[in-house]
Amino acid sequence: MRVILAACNAKYIHSNLAVYNLRACLRQVGAEVILREYTINQRKDEILRDLYECRADLLCVSCYIWNISFLKEILEDYGKICPTVPVWAGGPEVTYDSLVFLKENPWIAGVMRGEGEQTISELVQCYMDHTVSKGEILGITWRDSRGELHENPDRPVMDLSQVPFAYEELTDFEHRIIYYESSRGCPFSCSYCLSSVDKKLRFRSLELVCKELQFFLDRKVPQVKFVDRTFNCRHEHAMAIWKYILEHDNGITNFHFEIAADLMREEELELISKMRPGLIQLEIGVQSTNPETILEIRRVMDFKKVTKVVRKVQKMENTHQHLDLIAGLPKEDFQSFRHSFHEVYELRPEQLQLGFLKVLKGSYMAAKTEDYGCVYQAKEPYEVLGTKWLSYGEILRLKRVESMVEVYYNSGQFTKTLPVMERYFSHPFDFYEQLGEFYEKRGYASVSHSRLRRYEILLEFLLTVPEGDQKALKEAMIVDLYLRENLKSRPVWADDQRKYEREIWAYRKAYKVPKTAHVEVFPDGRALLFDYQQRNPLTRNAKVTEVELWQQNEPKKF
Repeated sequence: MRVILAACNAKYIHSNLAVYNLRACLRQVGAEVILREYTINQRKDEILRDLYECRADLLCVSCYIWNISFLKEILEDYGKICPTVPVWAGGPEVTYDSLVFLKENPWIAGVMRGEGEQTISELVQCYMDHTVSKGEILGITWRDSRGELHENPDRPVMDLSQVPFAYEELTDFEHRIIYYESSRGCPFSCSYCLSSVDKKLRFRSLELVCKELQFFLDRKVPQVKFVDRTFNCRHEHAMAIWKYILEHDNGITNFHFEIAADLMREEELELISKMRPGLIQLEIGVQSTNPETILEIRRVMDFKKVTKVVRKVQKMENTHQHLDLIAGLPKEDFQSFRHSFHEVYELRPEQLQLGFLKVLKGSYMAAKTEDYGCVYQAKEPYEVLGTKWLSYGEILRLKRVESMVEVYYNSGQFTKTLPVMERYFSHPFDFYEQLGEFYEKRGYASVSHSRLRRYEILLEFLLTVPEGDQKALKEAMIVDLYLRENLKSRPVWADDQRKYEREIWAYRKAYKVPKTAHVEVFPDGRALLFDYQQRNPLTRNAKVTEVELWQQNEPKKF
């Protein structure tokens, strides 16, 4: 029996762990599995043609908030050209309203709700040899031959160690992120999140985890991203895994973990301090620093502890930290969110993500929308449009901030420039908001810009700022530009370096400075050496040393 397992990812770099898990399970029952991963950026007719040419006996599709409308159009047409091939859907976007989904989409044969590994094995056996009937399969909602719908009882959660390892080879994962799970479920009850629905927290055997991580290490994959909702919720489990990757570090592979920073123990921090720079990165969901909001969304988070942990990790200078905020939560108005932004921004994480509330089907937040005056998009991603605390106009203001933070802060390309810009504003938030307004007024917001153009726009924006110092800004921008690369051509606004050619040449000769390095001289006589052969493993910025061109003293660390 030929079974297609299809996924449609948001970007090519992403992969879908679910379909790889399902493939591993189906191989144990003797099915011929055809795995297909697409992206929402592909043409629908291209995907439809590929599915048709697979000549499958059964099509199973993984459905998420980012792909459901895209997939429904494709599947409707697939049902027209392959009417005898049953189409089954699974994933969080169809699990919690499976009956409604089947009523609205008559070309879908059924839905696999929740965990699919055991369910799909029984379903395929049902089609292959009829040893199992659909009425006996737990965790499915299905349509019978007369078109009547049936919803079978839920399937009990499974032992995570019984899930076969998803990756047999990695030939399809060049330039893509590999996802891995060592636990399922979540110990918390955050009202906006579907993970809180699954309260049965389970862990994969540490013996299996270490064996599987070694598979990635041996093959020197660039990054393994753990999808555990709160990786460090069990101290012993987290410590064992972190110890293993520390002791077996191959010098290349990076591991990403989503953690609760306020649960971190000194023993864990001590272990992290011993790691190679870039070995791990941490994602920390703050969401809000407003105590009323945290209480209302049923979240457990002590921001004082989060602050303490983030700063301790920063001092180690070896770990990338990614902090998250969510706009549109209950009890959070514009000024409250501005304050949350301020408190998190002060921590200066490597990345600060501003997200907007998604009202997910099956979540507690969805049930409380009337109480919160919450309105949201009719179609996925069901993003908030307003609450009794936050108007749509204010959400648009926050989106301008989010856009500018993504371009200027999260890119990591303006680390010296931003502090110069921020000094002209009472609050960094105000800088990003006004810069976003400037982009819109000048028609820049809807245009893709080069890196150099982003700097030029900052110079334009500075002209609108009272007491703005272009000289200081230009010097900071030059440092940022050369931190990343030795530019082939200098920007038009940069100072002419030809008058320093003799001194630069003499310094290069005296200290055997390679041609790949860059020496920049500033109007005050200060000179910086940018060494691209020695880069910061976290930022990928060149090593910078302040040098004396005229006395030719030994370089001193900058």
